[in-house]
Amino acid sequence: MDTNKILIVDDERDALRILEKELAARGYSIIAADNGNDALNLAKSEHPDLIVLDIWMPDMDGSEVAARLKEDLTTKDIPIIFLTCLFQKREEEEQGRVVAGKVLMAKPYSISALSTRIRELLTVPSHLQAKS
Repeated sequence: MDTNKILIVDDERDALRILEKELAARGYSIIAADNGNDALNLAKSEHPDLIVLDIWMPDMDGSEVAARLKEDLTTKDIPIIFLTCLFQKREEEEQGRVVAGKVLMAKPYSISALSTRIRELLTVPSHLQAKS
């Protein structure tokens, strides 16, 4: 069985290392970037199955990274989960996790909830993901 490859992107290196360990322990192959430019380069060269992307980052925020990924034919179909502190867990639960076709999860996140969402996105064909 092939191991799913996940690119995680967060400018907070401690958060990046923790998430890397948590997802690797769940059997995923992990590549990591701490900035938007590296994330774009790794997405193009490594072809991850999914990207977990922080929104609030200096230089290039996660929204811009996602927009550039969606413009590129080689990366446009990679599902993205945004992790953000821009809204609270209560708002996530009340308003849902999909906003404008984007999967959003509030920080601090639950690793079990994140793992569940990752599994869901990895099993749903990309053309159906915006509807989930």
